[in-house]
Amino acid sequence: MTDFNQPISGNDLARFSGPNTFMRLPQATSLDGLDVAILGVPMDIGTSWRSGTRFGPKQIRAESAMIRPYNMTSGAAPFDSLNIGDIGDLAINTFSLSDSLRIIQESYSAILSSGVTPVAMGGDHSITLPILRAIAEKYGPVALVHVDAHADVNDDMFGERETHGTVFRRAYEEGLIVADKTYQIGLRGTGYGADDFKEAQRWGFQHFPASELWNRSLHGMGAEIRRDIGNRPVYVSYDIDSLDPAYAPGTGTPEIGGLTTPQALELIRALRGLNIVGCDMVEVSPPYDTSGNTALTAANLLYELLCVLPGVTTK
Repeated sequence: MTDFNQPISGNDLARFSGPNTFMRLPQATSLDGLDVAILGVPMDIGTSWRSGTRFGPKQIRAESAMIRPYNMTSGAAPFDSLNIGDIGDLAINTFSLSDSLRIIQESYSAILSSGVTPVAMGGDHSITLPILRAIAEKYGPVALVHVDAHADVNDDMFGERETHGTVFRRAYEEGLIVADKTYQIGLRGTGYGADDFKEAQRWGFQHFPASELWNRSLHGMGAEIRRDIGNRPVYVSYDIDSLDPAYAPGTGTPEIGGLTTPQALELIRALRGLNIVGCDMVEVSPPYDTSGNTALTAANLLYELLCVLPGVTTK
C-alpha cells in the first residue's frame, strides 16, 4: 500500500453515502502532493441545442461511487500509482461565456504550473479551447485525440467565434494542436454542406467516421494512433455524444449511429503508453437521461482514462 489517496471502499461506507467527489476520493484543498487533479467545469452557456451540461460534473461524481479502484480487465491500478485528488469545481461565470473561458484558462495555467495533470468533467465542449490554450503554454502544440460525433470546426455560430462547435478550428488557427496528429473519431450525422468535414482534413486532421467503425474492434485503430503520435504530448478530449444515444442519451446534441461502449473501452485502453498531459469528458447533460446511465458511462470512461495515464502500473 502507499500513502496515495484512495477511494472510499463500498465495504467501509455504503456507496449511496459519503462525499460527492469522483469515486469518493478525498476532497483536495490544495494541489500540493497531487499527480492528478480531477475537476468539474459546470458550464453549458457555450452549447447550441440542449442545455444541462452544467449538471454534468455533479452527476458524474454521484454515479462514480459505483466504480471500484482496480481495473479487472487491464490490471491497471491508478490509485496505487499516482496521487489523485478531486479539487472541486471551477468557479465559472454562468452569465458570461468569455469570462468563463478566461477563468478556465487561468485556472489550468495554475494547475499545470504545479506539475499536476488535469482531468476535467464538463460542461459543454467549449471548455476545451481554454484548456488547450493553457496546455500549449506549457507544452507547445500537442497531438489531439478527439472522440466526438461532431468535428467542432465551425468558423462561428450566430456570429460567435468561441462556442462548443468552433473549438478545434480555433485550436488549429491558434497553433495549439499539431494538425496532422489530430485524430477525430466517431464523426457522423448531417451537415450544412459537403465540405463540413473536408476542410479540416485539408488542414491535416485525420478523420475516422463512425460509419467506417461499425461492427469493428477499435483496438487496432487505437494502437495505430498510439504509434503515429509516438512520444509527443497528447491531449484527449472525449465527448459523450460520440456514443450512440442508445448508450448515452443524456447529451446536448445526440446523433444516431454512434460508437458502442465496448468500442469506447477498446479505444481508450489502446492509448496506454501515450504521453497524455490532460483529458476531459464533456457534454453529459443529466436532464436528458433521468436513469443516470449516461453519467455512469461517462464516469467509467473517465476512470478508464485515469488507467492509461503515464505512470500507472498494472497488477
